Amino acid sequence: MERRLLALALTGLPLPALADSPAYSGADVAWIAIAAALVFLMQAGFALLESGLSRAKNALNVVMKNYMDLCVGTLVFWALGFGLMFGGNPSGWFGETLFAPSQGDADLWTLLLFQLMFAATAATIASGAMAERTRYAGYLCGAMVITGLIYPLFGGWAWNSDGWLNRLGFIDFAGSTVVHSVGGWCALAGVMVVGPRLGRFDGQGRPREIRGHNLSFVALGGFLLWFGWFGFNGGSTLSASADIALVNLNTQLAAASGAIGAALYRLLMRRPVLLTETVNGSLAGLVGITAGCATMVPGFAIVTGLLAGLMVGPGARLLLALRLDDVVSAVPVHAFAGAWGTLAAGLFFHGDLFDPQRILVQLLGVAVAFAWAFFAALIMYMLLALTTGLRVPALHEQRGLDLSEHAEIGYPEFSQSHLYNDQVAGGLGGRQ
Repeated sequence: MERRLLALALTGLPLPALADSPAYSGADVAWIAIAAALVFLMQAGFALLESGLSRAKNALNVVMKNYMDLCVGTLVFWALGFGLMFGGNPSGWFGETLFAPSQGDADLWTLLLFQLMFAATAATIASGAMAERTRYAGYLCGAMVITGLIYPLFGGWAWNSDGWLNRLGFIDFAGSTVVHSVGGWCALAGVMVVGPRLGRFDGQGRPREIRGHNLSFVALGGFLLWFGWFGFNGGSTLSASADIALVNLNTQLAAASGAIGAALYRLLMRRPVLLTETVNGSLAGLVGITAGCATMVPGFAIVTGLLAGLMVGPGARLLLALRLDDVVSAVPVHAFAGAWGTLAAGLFFHGDLFDPQRILVQLLGVAVAFAWAFFAALIMYMLLALTTGLRVPALHEQRGLDLSEHAEIGYPEFSQSHLYNDQVAGGLGGRQ
């Protein structure tokens, strides 16, 4: 059976296909399984952060989308995405084996388990950006396409040892572009198609603030994501080796400097330092370092994280100027910071700084990720809008998606019971 490893060697070069002997020791399997569990926990971080930045009437809906995109994404990636990404790939464009694998060994199951969690992360990024006005069914259909087609195809180009970008020497250790920019560009396409929330912009196009309902959730979600990232990056060594030390040290340094960068931007603009942008700054630092955490020294990890954090505020304001409503700033945090981090991995490559050829390959990877993920997602969301429907009716949006999409309320003490009963009786609550 053909078994391909990720292009995750500390040299930045692809690892060869596995030989007949096992590639993973028992310690390796144990570490990768623990790392996969840490990445799984990131789903809880996304759920808390995104629901906290949404209004109370939509909190349950946001959590449900994060919960279920993990479930449907797991099955779709197992059935289709894993084969496209890591199957035998003679063309360099897509895998042709390993679809719905049911026979294999510990090496295959270890890689599949770890990669399932990465696929779920790529899919869930769009959830927060499109929150508070997107149909539940339409969103889940989109998540299935992302995990089954959009993410694994680009992932195969970059991480399959026969992928065409991999052969060029493209460096993305744990997925600044493969996971985060791909997810971020899908989120950008989603917010363009679904449109802004009601009342987000006035008649002259000026943005109105819509505050999240629970900033404690935002901070807790940020902590959980930060914690999970030690598995996201550290687990990408695919071995229980000493290399984990540098990878996770760089991860920590970049996250901390990302938060500092976001705060510095607010201070330079003479504006209050916000919790929301500070948390997003640390996440941007994490996204930025994910490509080069194994191939740069700690000082450059700090620079990478700091500049990623500085991008969050200007990136969010750019979207507002374009009248694009990204509820959680997913596009600046994941797409923009991911692109920068991928470039930084080429700029700050240890032992060969600022190599023009490597930088050009990194820029090519960033551009290809945008062209593929954004336009594929744009077509997908436009088709969903025309078929299953993507935007909820205005009345449902006003009353909240918890009720209209799920016939439940995340905060029942804030609702009038007779209004709930009337809405369910009128068909807004769906089937009981």
